[in-house]
Amino acid sequence: MTTDGILISNIKKEFGELSYNTDGGLNRNYLSSKVFNDSAKLRTLNTLVHPRVGEDYRRWVKVQRGHPYVLKEAALLFEAGSYQQLDKVVVISAPDELRIRRVIQRDPQRSEEQIRAIMDQQMPEEEKMRRADFIIVNDEKVLLIPQVLELHKRFLSMYR
Repeated sequence: MTTDGILISNIKKEFGELSYNTDGGLNRNYLSSKVFNDSAKLRTLNTLVHPRVGEDYRRWVKVQRGHPYVLKEAALLFEAGSYQQLDKVVVISAPDELRIRRVIQRDPQRSEEQIRAIMDQQMPEEEKMRRADFIIVNDEKVLLIPQVLELHKRFLSMYR
């Protein structure tokens, strides 16, 4: 959303010049205020963003030839339908309260109410976990690195 000229132009055309800060960075507060309380505008934004992200991912994958596997990170993997092009899906799971706390630490300009509104637009965590091939628990209680290393070993054995 900050490097693709076509996408930037389309977002500005649809949501206005205020969608971007003067330094070229995405004005997340402005855009969030426009889309997260209006499902039609959220759909519009998604129809602009997801195809461009998909194209960028396809280009990136071509460069990764020779590696046994690649990973795709996407918050809206199921919602956008991009899971259909993947061999396996890994869901990183964390309790809602912890997810909210992490977003506030990353984006202090967002309120808990805004974060919950965004989460309400997403597929419920339980449904994502049901659809997943693998689950990594990121709850600050279960060690994360051993889970990742175990999954890495499994992927190496599956894709070499």
